[in-house]
Amino acid sequence: MMNEDDREALFNAWVGQHLALVGRVARSYADTEEDCQELVQEILLQVWLSIPRFERKAKPSTWIYRVALNTALAWQRRNERQRRRPFQPLVPVMDVAKHETEQAHQRERIERLHAAIRRLSKADAALVLLYLDDLSYREIAEILGISEVNVGVKLNRARKALAELMKEEIANDS
Repeated sequence: MMNEDDREALFNAWVGQHLALVGRVARSYADTEEDCQELVQEILLQVWLSIPRFERKAKPSTWIYRVALNTALAWQRRNERQRRRPFQPLVPVMDVAKHETEQAHQRERIERLHAAIRRLSKADAALVLLYLDDLSYREIAEILGISEVNVGVKLNRARKALAELMKEEIANDS
């Protein structure tokens, strides 16, 4: 049994190491910056509440992803009817772009990608999010509770669906 001080130390260490991944999950499921912040808080609360059940069978990052995805899906189901305004992406513009026009194009591409990901099914959106975070098929399989072969099949379908949605996003902006 873990005492309260150990639990707090573990939580603080994990938050320090994995807050960015929690933010990425929240951005993929929230429509507004306010919702994103609310969802991050809810995910962190669930991580805190679930620490006593962590069995050390998986890496902490894998376990936190699973908690984050499950919390985000539950949050999204609860809030589907309360959508208020278009998503305000929190993704910072990459410093690679040197000119304002390049930065504007980069921001536009990121916004289109987020819009297309939000139009995917919940399962496909989760899969694409994990893929975009450069996780291996093995890690994705562990997080989602499916086989590596199934990850490959589902990811191939999700990428095709995402490509079609991206084409629609571009066509709608033209």
